Amino acid sequence: MENTTSPQMRGVGTMAGAMFILPMMDAIAKWLSTVDSLPPATVTLSRFVVQTILTLLIIAALTGVRSLKPHNLWGNLFRGFLMGIGSLCFFAAVKYMPLADAMAVFFVEPLMLTLLSAVVLKETVGWRRRIAVAIGFIGTLIVIQPSWELFGWVSLLPLGTAALFAVYLVLNRRFGAHDTPLVMQLYAGIGGTVTVMAALVLGAVFGVSDMTLGSPATGMSWFLLFAIGAIATGGHLLVVQASRLAPASLLAPFQYLEIVMAVIIGLFVFQEFPTASKWVGIAIIIASGAYVVWREGKKHKAPEPAFN
Repeated sequence: MENTTSPQMRGVGTMAGAMFILPMMDAIAKWLSTVDSLPPATVTLSRFVVQTILTLLIIAALTGVRSLKPHNLWGNLFRGFLMGIGSLCFFAAVKYMPLADAMAVFFVEPLMLTLLSAVVLKETVGWRRRIAVAIGFIGTLIVIQPSWELFGWVSLLPLGTAALFAVYLVLNRRFGAHDTPLVMQLYAGIGGTVTVMAALVLGAVFGVSDMTLGSPATGMSWFLLFAIGAIATGGHLLVVQASRLAPASLLAPFQYLEIVMAVIIGLFVFQEFPTASKWVGIAIIIASGAYVVWREGKKHKAPEPAFN
């Protein structure tokens, strides 16, 4: 079909691929903090250090060191700052919360992204797309409904990650026209590394155990620390590329696919068995994304009235 080859549809497919990969990173972070007893800040530092090294090597091998200079240095470093704080919050959350619970709280983010894309990027967000995002969010609430009584202040950490990630995606769209995904990820990795190192200093000063530097005890722990950075690099390269190809408001519903993977991983790795209501929520999430694809394909075939 003609619409399946359009840049926007490729952007949707790229975002969907990223959403299936990135929950593996979160699961590894949970494993390292709960089973291997590594502080979340240590896990987060490894995630950004590995990302920085890998992207630097890839850029040097493909295009040479002369292509390392970004068009917008401070903007890309700021993206790294946002991701550094966001990753710290989320990795700390999954240490204490079930993976799917933390992801459910995080998924207020597409609603934030839709609002920001309209306000900041001046993108046209039709009422059908708004409804699809809202329905997808309802699906996440059906999957799991975390509460303050169950998790206390920890339940606010994924909410903070959601707000930071929404701004990050908007910046991806803004800076993606000038820098390649690899260059953007390199400087985001540098910004994230510096941010987490600052957090480690603060953790040492104030005695916050989750914000300290720990030492892996086994070879498997070292491998997982590398893997979390490699997955983050690949997954966020896909996110950046998707943001270059399609409007943020169109991509928003497909981020709900991430919670599908989170539930599956929680089931097989952490024995967090979904209830019947969770499966209903997953079906709603998938249906909302599929509807947006169908609507986008219809737009390519025929013009719609202005009120649509």
